Amino acid sequence: MSGVARLYGGTDMSEGALERDIVTDMTSSAGGWIEGSGASYDRGLAIDTEQLQVFLEETQPETAAAFELSNHQSNIRTQFLDRVHRYVNTYGLVDLLRKGMNHSTSKGSFEVFFYGATPSPGNTIAEHRHCANRWSVTRQLRYSQESSQLALDLALFVNGLPLATFELKNHQTKQTVEDAVEQYKNSRDARDPLFADGRCLAHFALDEHSVRFCTRLAGDKSWFLPFDKGWEGGAGNPPNPDGYRTAYLWQDILSPTSLSDIIEHYAARLVEKDPKTKKTKRRQIFPRYHQLDSVRALLKDSAANGAGQRYLIQHSAGSGKSNSIAWLALQLVGLGGDDSSVFDAVIVVTDRINLDTQIERTVKSFTQVRSTVKHADKSKDLRQALADGTKIIISTVQKFPVILDDIGHTHRDRRFAVIIDEAHSGQGGKTTHAMSGALGAADDSTEEEKTTEDKINKIIESQKLLGNASYYAFTATPKPKTLGYFGRTRADGQKHPFHVYTMKQAIEEGFILDVLKTYQTVDSYYRLVKSVEDDPEFDAKKSAKTLRRYVEGDRAAIQAKASIIVDHLLDHVIRPRKIGGKARTMLVADGVDRTLEYHSAIEERLKQLGSPYRAVVAFSGEHQHGGKNVTEASINGFPSSAIEETFREDPYRILVCADKFQTGYDEPLLHTMYVDKPLSGVRAVQTLSRLNRARPDKRDVAVLDFYNKPEGIQKSFEKWYRTTTLADEIDPNKLHDLRVFLDGTGVYGQEDIDVFVRMFLAKEDRAHLEAFLDQLVLAYRELDSEDQQVEFKGTAKAFVRTYDYLAGILPYRNPEWLKLSILLTFLIPKLPAPIEEDLSRGILETVDLDSYRAEQQTAISISLGDEDAALTVASPTGTGRRAEPEMKPASVIADDFNRAFGNIPWTDKDRILRLIAVEIPAKVREDKQYLNAQKYNDEQNARVEGAAAVQRAILEFVTSDTELFRQFASNPSFNRWLNETVFRQTYDPAAGEKGTAGGPPSSTNDDDSAA
Repeated sequence: MSGVARLYGGTDMSEGALERDIVTDMTSSAGGWIEGSGASYDRGLAIDTEQLQVFLEETQPETAAAFELSNHQSNIRTQFLDRVHRYVNTYGLVDLLRKGMNHSTSKGSFEVFFYGATPSPGNTIAEHRHCANRWSVTRQLRYSQESSQLALDLALFVNGLPLATFELKNHQTKQTVEDAVEQYKNSRDARDPLFADGRCLAHFALDEHSVRFCTRLAGDKSWFLPFDKGWEGGAGNPPNPDGYRTAYLWQDILSPTSLSDIIEHYAARLVEKDPKTKKTKRRQIFPRYHQLDSVRALLKDSAANGAGQRYLIQHSAGSGKSNSIAWLALQLVGLGGDDSSVFDAVIVVTDRINLDTQIERTVKSFTQVRSTVKHADKSKDLRQALADGTKIIISTVQKFPVILDDIGHTHRDRRFAVIIDEAHSGQGGKTTHAMSGALGAADDSTEEEKTTEDKINKIIESQKLLGNASYYAFTATPKPKTLGYFGRTRADGQKHPFHVYTMKQAIEEGFILDVLKTYQTVDSYYRLVKSVEDDPEFDAKKSAKTLRRYVEGDRAAIQAKASIIVDHLLDHVIRPRKIGGKARTMLVADGVDRTLEYHSAIEERLKQLGSPYRAVVAFSGEHQHGGKNVTEASINGFPSSAIEETFREDPYRILVCADKFQTGYDEPLLHTMYVDKPLSGVRAVQTLSRLNRARPDKRDVAVLDFYNKPEGIQKSFEKWYRTTTLADEIDPNKLHDLRVFLDGTGVYGQEDIDVFVRMFLAKEDRAHLEAFLDQLVLAYRELDSEDQQVEFKGTAKAFVRTYDYLAGILPYRNPEWLKLSILLTFLIPKLPAPIEEDLSRGILETVDLDSYRAEQQTAISISLGDEDAALTVASPTGTGRRAEPEMKPASVIADDFNRAFGNIPWTDKDRILRLIAVEIPAKVREDKQYLNAQKYNDEQNARVEGAAAVQRAILEFVTSDTELFRQFASNPSFNRWLNETVFRQTYDPAAGEKGTAGGPPSSTNDDDSAA
């Protein structure tokens, strides 16, 4: 122990004072601990024999007498203690505390319990054993058999068995928690019994400000994880007005009541088997602070409020959501006790097929939980699971609505907890309604007695939150509609997540890595030339996209980029031995065809260089490549199911994919990602976050991006860097406005709505419904113009999407909205879209690729704003019209394209001034999203969207001067000046009335993709 004992006769600010204060707190009447003595600690057995003896004599006197525990010279006592020691070495402390141990002597065989679990009401024997638990804390414990002077600051025991160790440090003596971590790594030998794997629940390093913990000491490979509360959205702990910032650890988390809960419901010794060697290894699990805090908060609220609630848990990617879900599911099963359980079954909805294995493995470590886990992706599997008494059922997002529809009439009198893994707004709308309909309370009236009105009311009720199902939605990237469905309204009027563990906190704590810390772009330089004599006109905007895809997908371009990728892989990943020489990389390409081209080019480049390494390709289905049909298995030479496992082995070092593995892939060995596809919003965060999984020897990650710009990636990540809230909701009156327009077109009348809904709910023949809808299609065709048809169809879609969203959150019913939604849902697919000629068709036949090169730019670190993000739901409008194409000659399009993407210097300053003063503002005025923001948001939000519109305009118009674009992208002062100048020229709230904007995005858009 070190530190200044006293300074000028004042308060003792030493490390010893911190140690003394902790023990004083713990051994107070409120603390519940007793102070132990190092004299009774057996260093070879790692047992406080005196405390164990007292507990056994109190709870199992006959057993204690048979083992002759009071006779320290007895061989019987020695044999018993040696067996306890060997048992813990083999199976771990948690197993011994939960299950106990059988031990035989010449006096008989005995079942020995080493811990009194929390009793159920009325169980007096269990209550007596629980009250007899001896929670002891020992200061300056001399633990070593080799060196009698080595001592721990603190050790915690229950009934003489070690639970945790402490190393304390003190800022006043210029030592911190990091010094405590280093002391564990360098001075605490895992060969000492106290530090052996599985002997303790955890080892804590702490100072006055911060806490770290480790479940397995392994020298310098020991991995200490953060155990802080978090402060201001990031790492650390908030100031404590009553004492030390870290006092929550010993006052709350490690109180006897809390520690009992951890022993019984969280701590686990998991058995894992290597699929190849078949060898098993055990891994100790201890919850992190945010996991423990969130699960306990959810359980407390669920117990208090029962079924019928919604919870949104915003936890960063890589934060251990699988374990949180497993702990929550296990405890929801038993919530309320056997006689008054809150839920009859827990259903986990996930796209991760390995989650059922993880939960089942966790369940097996809790012998007191009698439930089992079953994966059910078919209705018959679910019926069988329920019939067998299965309490935890896992299904997929795609199959779940179908399954629930099959069982809807059988289990409506049951109560369910629905845990949604990686929630997204697709779990709202029709999916949530299907879930609600199937899980809803049974209706006593028979089908024959119901009128059409009864059926309408039943559907409306099924669209709302039902009293017999609670939803627990986990996501790292909640979108506006997700917050609308599952968020909770607070005093500020915004919808908030129930619990938050931010990306910022996870990065600052080192639990995940910052994927934007080393972000490097690769700019493409190329020149297109017109290859035909005449100069036909094409749609400029569509042609630009077509040309870029043509250039980037050209074989020469693919080979050039593949060479950069391979060189980077060899020079910056393999030769520096990233992640101890085990690092893997991933290439995300734009589409399967380009994925296959990339894989071939990379393999070819590796062979040219004589490299022993190889690439793995991943895609779904069968595709044509090289004149034949191929699958990923036929190219790789091993089954698709073995990709994840095989990729971890040499010679494979790069995984080439399009959409597969872009989300949900959890591989800590991933170090570098190569990106050649557009990424934005949630998809950008999900994709790049594949790199963030941490491991002890993983110190950095890198991104090499051939397609996107840093500003766009930064904007995507900032939405979910801290807490995400929903600032406002859609005004339900917008549905009235949409209906006024739809009713006024004459395509249908009120009688048409009533007749169709009556026919549909009466389950009349489909042929009759099709014939009825065909009459309405004729009315649609008779509208005066194609623009009116486009406007009607767009408004109808906006109405259906908006109603689908609002139906799940509004507290009141509106049967007329529902009836119109039913009609439009079936009418929209039958409405023919106006024939729109592709005015960019043929552009590729008029140009040739003259030259191409790719050049790596300097790597940068993208920093994110330190503030919460308030999202908004797009307000619905139905004034959809086709945009007039901007026609340009092929020569001009090629010239524009060369300037935009070819980095050709521009010297016409007058042109630049005209762009800034005239053309950029003009384009911003026409920006749909900006118009929508002006109409439906305040000036502040409109300003944000205005800046985004300026960026979009610059990317489209500032095509002739690289310097101007660079100034906008890299010079904050110029960026702010231009945004402000254009905003002053263009801001007009009334402008949105004349603009065009869509309603809430459909489930096929990025806004509704899985988070």
